This record gives sequence, C-alpha cells and structure tokens, in this order.
Amino acid sequence: MKLLRWGPAGEERPGLLDADGNIRDLTHLLGDLEPGDMVIEVLDSLRALDASRLPLVEGPVRFGSALAHVANFFCVGLNYAKHAAESGVEPPKEPVLFSKASSALSAPNDPVILPKGSLKGDWEVELGVVIGAEASYVSEADALDYVAGYCVINDVSERAYQLESTGQWIKGKSAPTFGPLGPYIVTADDVPDPQNLGLWLDLNGERKQDGHTSDMIFSVAEIISYMSRYMLLQPGDVIATGTPHGVGMGLKPQRFLKAGDEMHLSVEGLGEQRQTVVAHND
Repeated sequence: MKLLRWGPAGEERPGLLDADGNIRDLTHLLGDLEPGDMVIEVLDSLRALDASRLPLVEGPVRFGSALAHVANFFCVGLNYAKHAAESGVEPPKEPVLFSKASSALSAPNDPVILPKGSLKGDWEVELGVVIGAEASYVSEADALDYVAGYCVINDVSERAYQLESTGQWIKGKSAPTFGPLGPYIVTADDVPDPQNLGLWLDLNGERKQDGHTSDMIFSVAEIISYMSRYMLLQPGDVIATGTPHGVGMGLKPQRFLKAGDEMHLSVEGLGEQRQTVVAHND
C-alpha cells in the first residue's frame, strides 16, 4: 500500500495510490496523514479498503510531504561502507545518530532552498523508515515488526555548517526544505527486505550516487534495536538510514549545489523525487 498527500502547498489531502497508479482520496476517512495514522491498526483498516470504491483524484497533482509533520526526524551518519571510505573515516563501530529539525520536512518535488551564506550544499539519497509502534528495548529479531513503512528521503546538507564550525551536525542538516520525504510511504508488507534495495541520485542528468542497501554497515533492524535502547521511538517518527557513496563532498574535485541544479533520486520500489535548487531570496 502506498500512502501519500496531494494538493497545493498548505492544502494537502491524504490519499493512496491504487494498483493502476491512480490517486484515491482518503479525505473522508483521514483529516490528513498524521504521525498517529502510522500505527498498525490504522494501516490495517486502510489496507482492507476496496481502493476502486474510493474517490478518484483527476488530473496531475502536486505531491506533498508524505507525512503532514514529524515529531522526530532522526538520521544515521556514515552508514554505508563505501561512503565512509570516500569520507576518509573508519567504519563506525556503532550507529552515528543525529537529527534534522522537524521544520526541514519538505515535499518531494518542491524546490530546495539554499540558506543564506551557503557554500557547500550537498545531496544524499536515503532509505527512510517510518515507525509504526512504540519501540523501547526491542530486539534486532523483532525490530522490523515496529516499521510502518519506507520512503525516499533526500538528506540535503550544508557541509560548511555541518563540519567547519563548532556545534553539532544538526546545523548543517536542518534548513527549511532540507528534508524532502515521499512521494509516498510504502507500507512494510510491500517491502520484503529493506536490505535489498537499489538507490540512486542524478545531478543535472548525471548519475552521482548508485548504491544498494546491502552496503549498509548497520541494517534497518540493527538501527531500530540500537536506537530503542536510548530513546522511545514512536509512531510517525522518521529515520533516514544513511547515504551511499557519491555525495558532492566525496567527489574529486568536490562539487556542491548551486542555484539551477536539478536533483533526481529514487529508492527501488519507493518512487522518485525531483528538486530544483534555488538560492535564498530575502
């Protein structure tokens, strides 16, 4: 099942994508697609619907962020072996955790706005995980039972803010529009193995990232189990699980985002995103 939000910015409605690729309206069942709707019980009730009986959304529409908002937008750093190598660091011995501000959440095809003074904007295609049940001290064996679904995330970054001054990574990860999520959330029952997915990103039509989730140092199950030792994961929490090699910082010579650049990215089976980069306009 593919759940989504559609409509003009600020007026998005919940929907699902049927087997024929048509958007079906869920407005009469859900006010919006909220974090609380990611619980297993709600997903089961939506899955039981006859999609052909739901109102059909006509014509081309804008996809909004696949969730209306997030309470927690977690990220895992340096989680692909080849990305750690291009970054010149040893593979971490345990997951490297940080957060994006929840206000970074953005629609999958809306422009990415470079913040004032940005010098080193960068791209990161990632597999996103949406939590579907409270998770505390869960075992690795049970961890995937706590997943509501998966999605595409572009963990847009500003490397100078992230790495070249004091403070934490969150500064370089949290500008508005730095968290495109969607175009939809694919429920976990339609993703048999999150460690068997290809993911890629093109910049201006040139392939920059071409990776596979089998290159993850820590699997989705390991990440969820590890995080649940230190915090209570809740329905609707989002985890960006790391990026493969090919980011701008790792290229030789380095290449960073500038106004007019176009990013096109995808995770296998989870849809595609397209963003145009624009400069901050005072």
